[in-house]
Amino acid sequence: MTSSADATGKVLEQLLQSVNGHELDKLVSCFADDYVNETPAHPHRGFRGREQVRRNWTDIFARVPDVHAEVRRSALQDDALWTEWEMSGTRIDGAAFLMRGVVIFAVTGGSISSARFYLEPVEEISGDVNAAVSRVVGNAAESR
Repeated sequence: MTSSADATGKVLEQLLQSVNGHELDKLVSCFADDYVNETPAHPHRGFRGREQVRRNWTDIFARVPDVHAEVRRSALQDDALWTEWEMSGTRIDGAAFLMRGVVIFAVTGGSISSARFYLEPVEEISGDVNAAVSRVVGNAAESR
């Protein structure tokens, strides 16, 4: 493993430990000051700066006090760290919290400089693949 790959692995390990240890300051320190988050499926959710990371995780830790994260798979290609996540827990209102998806990180100088974020809440009620395709292509009669 190269030193760049070593640094990338270390920041991912620190991020995961920080989430599972509910260590807000340590988690925020994984991100560069000028961090850029892109959410391609929801473009208005993108943001800049690690202070938004702090706000997001302050809320998550407060509202999902037992949140736990796992990185199911990861791969490093050039400067992109591809990660598959599962985050679970119980919200303070008693509802289950479960998110799955992919986050593609860029790590520069030992800090996460950007991410393309594809992590979404898991939902069980939208129907099968046929209903999903019908909804996407605008076939309302078939998507019921």
